[in-house]
Amino acid sequence: MFHPDHIAQATAWRHDLHQHPELGFEEVRTSAMIAELLTGWGWEVHRGLAGTGVVAVMGGAGPSIGLRADMDALPIEEATGLPYASVHSGKMHACGHDGHVAMLLLAARQIAIEGVARGKVTLIFQPAEENDGGARVMVEGGLFERFPVDAVYGVHNWPGLTPGRLVARDAEMMAAFAVFEIIVEGKGGHAAMPEQSNGVVAAAARIAAAVQEIPARSLSPLDPGVVSVTQIHTGSAWNVCPDSAALRGTARWFAPAAGDVLEARLSEVVHGVAAAQGCRARVDYQRRYPATINTAPEAMTAREVGAQMGLDITTAPPSMASEDFAFMLNAARGAYVWLGAGHQDGVIGEGNPGLHSAQFDFNDAVLPVGAEFWVRLVRKVTG
Repeated sequence: MFHPDHIAQATAWRHDLHQHPELGFEEVRTSAMIAELLTGWGWEVHRGLAGTGVVAVMGGAGPSIGLRADMDALPIEEATGLPYASVHSGKMHACGHDGHVAMLLLAARQIAIEGVARGKVTLIFQPAEENDGGARVMVEGGLFERFPVDAVYGVHNWPGLTPGRLVARDAEMMAAFAVFEIIVEGKGGHAAMPEQSNGVVAAAARIAAAVQEIPARSLSPLDPGVVSVTQIHTGSAWNVCPDSAALRGTARWFAPAAGDVLEARLSEVVHGVAAAQGCRARVDYQRRYPATINTAPEAMTAREVGAQMGLDITTAPPSMASEDFAFMLNAARGAYVWLGAGHQDGVIGEGNPGLHSAQFDFNDAVLPVGAEFWVRLVRKVTG
């Protein structure tokens, strides 16, 4: 489908993006590169939505389709040792967004070559997928009012699947998530006389254990949910009982009712455990992303396109990780697709690092596969 020189150029774009990662809402260089290439190929380019977002349109009357790629990197110190490793300390493309951009650019070039005889294609290069909700900002900024689509699609490389496999579930793909911070406060004192202080450290430890058990005792085993404490900060000396502790973490769920239960029970458990230790507690609980839920007809379309390419259409359970493409699927029909990109099915670890690992690198072998999926999807939808 693609000229070998075009694949080589797309790979070079990917390596350049990997070498120059930018965090959420800071993708100035990335968006400028995207806009320049698209303009050169004849796309109608719009910049500024969500700050660094880029939207490009080609075509006219008829069926309309949106294709989305995320652009941002993560605040991780890269440890790959690659010749094109990040030149920015503490910033890294550890989730493959550099590959997502390159895939969509390669597809955009081919679509421009072929032309859009019927319908309209809208390319959405989205900032700030990692934690900052760039998709929400684009949608609230009028993305689909300014650029209406009949359906929107997103593709994510998936290291847990070998290349040649594709997953597009009819409903749940990724979980909703919230972040929380718990502050435990009490009377501090000398470690030799703990009876003269409150058990802040003991309360923090018990809270960490107790809140992580909430899903098992408050949700049906058939209704997934998870609470993870990822940080505990307290104390400053060997011989001092501290007067405060901070715990942070995330909660994940699919069903809205399950999210309500997790939020309510977390607050109850935290305050109860803190009180039992003679301490006080404050909970800051913030819901960030809704669940990523495909619409069945669009998921079927994605599977049909994959099958036409000869991909192995694979069944898989949904992931408890989260994705802000959910905001786009809340505003329009569409589907989120996992594209196999690993080296060994189901294995994450040495030799097959997972997403958000300091050793992760996008698998360039799947770059033309993902781009072909985009081109074929456009052909199928626009006819």
